[in-house]
Amino acid sequence: MKILAIGDFHGKFPEKLKKRIEKEKIDLIISIGDYIPFHYRKLWFKHCYGKDIELWEIIGKAKYKKLVIKDLKIGDSVLKNLNKLSIPIISIVGNLDYPGYIDTQDSRVINTKKRIWKWDNQDFLNKLLKKYKKIKRFDYDYTKFNNLIFIGGFGHSNPGDIKSKTHKKYLKRLDNLFKKFRKENKKRKVIFVFHNMPYNCKLDLIRDKKADKRARYKHYGSKLTRRIINKYQPILGIGGHMHENQGKCKIGRTLVINTGAAYKGKAVIIEFNEKKGKVERLKFVG
Repeated sequence: MKILAIGDFHGKFPEKLKKRIEKEKIDLIISIGDYIPFHYRKLWFKHCYGKDIELWEIIGKAKYKKLVIKDLKIGDSVLKNLNKLSIPIISIVGNLDYPGYIDTQDSRVINTKKRIWKWDNQDFLNKLLKKYKKIKRFDYDYTKFNNLIFIGGFGHSNPGDIKSKTHKKYLKRLDNLFKKFRKENKKRKVIFVFHNMPYNCKLDLIRDKKADKRARYKHYGSKLTRRIINKYQPILGIGGHMHENQGKCKIGRTLVINTGAAYKGKAVIIEFNEKKGKVERLKFVG
């Protein structure tokens, strides 16, 4: 089977990459999300990074709403182009896709009604995906293709608090999924798909010189994802998020792959032998 692992589009799907996909005769596309561009990144980092505050509390709801709607329209164009490909697509959510939930830590305690805004907590990605029948979302769920089981995780944009109720909630969900497919996992037919890299590996180190100084040169992967890989050792783990770290590493018996950023023309082609439960070849694109 030939699998294309791709993600971190951030509003762009280069024509050169699309043509490459069409030439390769791909059987299945696995997307790790981040379709949305986050075009107001600098504004968010200026006001919100490391603080217990939402951007709309700073700039106002009307202005923030316009920014989000613009983001969604740009991301929708990526989904539209993906859906045009004559290849099955399975996808999880990225941290910038307005997923409607966080799996890293407990939400802050909201003391006043002023700080509750239901509009901002919608699952916007699901609303977009309803238009695109070829794209199947499966974060914190599973899907099957041929003889393989794909279990979807997420892993937000920071390591997370392993003592939080939220961490324990989503850890339990993944535990239940892996236990459900224990036999298939032993036969090396389970592939784990997540957005953020597993914590404390060579693929989760922030190396980008443009990254915020407070996070640069630190491991910022997901502790939740790392705990699941350590415990169940699936044959393959696929993620991204750290754009600068396209590549592979091993965590025990699990081969972990970072797809690289699609908006930079990067992806990974995986030739997987279903009978042997083995990755036979990796081809890094871009």
